Amino acid sequence: MTVPPQPDPLPVPYMGFEFDSAQRLPLLLCLDTSTSLSRHGAIASLNTALRSWAESLAEDMALSAAVDVAVITFGGVDRITVWQGATPLGPVAPEWPHSPFVPAHEFRPPVLKADGVTLLDRALRLAMNVVADYKAGLRAEGLTYYRPQICVVTDGFPSDEEGRPSHAYRELLPDLRKAEEERRFRLFAVGVGEHHPGAEEVLRDLAPHYHAWLEGFPFAELLTAMSHSAKATQGGAAEAEFQEIFARLKRRRGGGQVPA
Repeated sequence: MTVPPQPDPLPVPYMGFEFDSAQRLPLLLCLDTSTSLSRHGAIASLNTALRSWAESLAEDMALSAAVDVAVITFGGVDRITVWQGATPLGPVAPEWPHSPFVPAHEFRPPVLKADGVTLLDRALRLAMNVVADYKAGLRAEGLTYYRPQICVVTDGFPSDEEGRPSHAYRELLPDLRKAEEERRFRLFAVGVGEHHPGAEEVLRDLAPHYHAWLEGFPFAELLTAMSHSAKATQGGAAEAEFQEIFARLKRRRGGGQVPA
């Protein structure tokens, strides 16, 4: 009987002393890749921005030594996809000592396609669980970490499995408020593209302090803001500095416009 080859196990996040000894800064991108992103070149813009951002992380010595990146997308055939760099892991995240987080100097972004519905609530719940598992694993290994960042990006109103508008995200709100009080992570909720009725209120509900709807598809500027926020975190910045970083993002003008 021939035994089929088994896939290689997921790599344990840290192998070298240099990166083991650094205080970790988990940064999770929770990205909408639903069918609507196929319009106006939005998904191509997102892929280009992710490639450029990965290069900028690797070139920044402070960030590349400390930041760990994970990606969760909502859309596509699997509805939810957890990524470890460019590798799709499916709709369920592995648990410590395996993880979708990879050190920034090793991060290679996935090539994303636009398809499916907007299961924002399920993706964000999974993101919260992935961050909690990662923090617990770091503590078990005696590693320290900064306050994690989760950035949710969408271009529409949350939907159910059939694509109908859904308010299921409201079930997350008590946990999000508690997480905010306990400083478990900092959540950014950003809308892009054309406004949809009520969609900006969803973002406000999710992240009262850090929500915005941005004109067009300024993914590069958004990811740059996440890098600035990561640096502020490393520097022990006060909350006012994070608010200013986000305010500058919201004030942006030009570029990434939705075609008429």
